Amino acid sequence: MYAFNYQRAKSVRQAAGLLAKNGEAKLLAGGQTLLPTMKQRLASPPVLVDLARIEGLAGIERKGRAIVIGAMTKHADVATSTLVREAIPALAALAEGIGDPAVRNRGTIGGSVANNDPSADYPAACLALGATIVTNKRKIPADEFFQGLFTTALDEGEIIVKIAFPAPSKAAYVKFPNPASRYAMVGVFVAKRGSEIRVAVTGASSDGVFRWTAAEEALRSRFNPKSLDGVAASADGMISDIHGSAEYRAHLVGVMAKRAVSAALGK
Repeated sequence: MYAFNYQRAKSVRQAAGLLAKNGEAKLLAGGQTLLPTMKQRLASPPVLVDLARIEGLAGIERKGRAIVIGAMTKHADVATSTLVREAIPALAALAEGIGDPAVRNRGTIGGSVANNDPSADYPAACLALGATIVTNKRKIPADEFFQGLFTTALDEGEIIVKIAFPAPSKAAYVKFPNPASRYAMVGVFVAKRGSEIRVAVTGASSDGVFRWTAAEEALRSRFNPKSLDGVAASADGMISDIHGSAEYRAHLVGVMAKRAVSAALGK
């Protein structure tokens, strides 16, 4: 690992100021992606700005029909939260399936969303649930936030402070995990709120998380796994690697989507 300067921010404002002063600085949340990348010498930021001691960045609360989760909230806390389990059990189950206990007790929801790994779980939840990502500068709808592989709408010096998830009437997340990393080879999050159906897919596309609109249209007429019969995801743009071909992942998208709808219906 290369040498770097370590700064422990006391407030979001101070963290943003440190980022502004150091153009190549990186924020340190849970460190589950950043630190291994630095150890492998794939990244060498000159400054790390630690967010761990900033008061108010962690925590879960209910506001109206939405669950609001602080950016520094650990995956384990989302998984075990009574508020999340009651309002959006699919989100709690998603968090419970991330990595292993060590990862869940260090990794943070804000770090995962900001990193936008193409195989991460939380981006699918944000898209499917129609979440709003709240930063120190503005509120960004999930549909506008995720912009491609490891790319988001965040500007320089912009820091996620919390994420608001509207509670759906039905929802479920099902993934086919890589047995070693527990990252999703394909993960599908399905959510129904009123007449709105949203289906988000992670782990499959080389462009990162995306909404599967063909499945959404099929499920609007009838929210049932059989409605997806004959609806196939295209292999174009799908990830192809040692774990599975593009065609294999495209097939998995359909399989996981049907399972997610069944789970949302309690089947």
